[in-house]
Amino acid sequence: MEVGFIQFAPKFGNSEYNTQKVLHLLGTDRADIIVLPELFTTGYLFKNREELERLSENVNYSVTISKFKELSKEKNTIFIGGFPEKSGDNIYNSQFLVDGDKILIYRKNHLFYEEKKLFEKGNSNLPIYNNGIVKIGLMICFDWIFPEMMRSLALAGADIICHSANLVMPYCQDAMITRAIENRIYIITANRVGKDERGGKSYQFTGRSQIVAPGGDIILSTGKDNETFLKIDIDPKKSRDKNINNSNNLFKDRRTDIYKL
Repeated sequence: MEVGFIQFAPKFGNSEYNTQKVLHLLGTDRADIIVLPELFTTGYLFKNREELERLSENVNYSVTISKFKELSKEKNTIFIGGFPEKSGDNIYNSQFLVDGDKILIYRKNHLFYEEKKLFEKGNSNLPIYNNGIVKIGLMICFDWIFPEMMRSLALAGADIICHSANLVMPYCQDAMITRAIENRIYIITANRVGKDERGGKSYQFTGRSQIVAPGGDIILSTGKDNETFLKIDIDPKKSRDKNINNSNNLFKDRRTDIYKL
């Protein structure tokens, strides 16, 4: 199975440019699963709720999702990426998974910093998609810092965690090595690059998108500034072997009598 990520610098508020940039980086290539950054359609730094509302999309009428449904069918690819989702009076920092006509939406459970002033807290249960071949767990950016999130997805049977991100702190890429070791799971982190500088505020994004294997090895990575599409062949069945050695199994050895996870 080929899996990959696209890393680039979105232009704020220009969803048409951002979608075309993804198409340009992808070109004639494909993979079975491709992960895009958090809020890749709009950029990250919204000045206020009104601006966010103007740029958010309802799933049922989303031009972005319609485009990626077409692309998914054309390339036989599962696409996963972040966008601001409007649902009634609420707006969520959301992630779509598109597999042909099938759609799964995950709403970010752990909001970072001033996101709390703009978005509603996610109300999603365990976001896992099963296409009969692989089970995909969904996460968005700051979700990474809560080990309970990834452990819960792993316990629910996820083979691959697809992590759309707009990382500004320097810790996540290294921490994902530990997450992959302690859960024996593949993790695809698609981060963005560049800077959002608006309304007297500024965020510099860290890039370094990567794929980590169940043993903790970084098997694919890129730099902190480049815009690229990269992919690699993996065997998701390796995520289903939770044995560390002949005597220890990560899940069977858990002491659920003394802790919950």
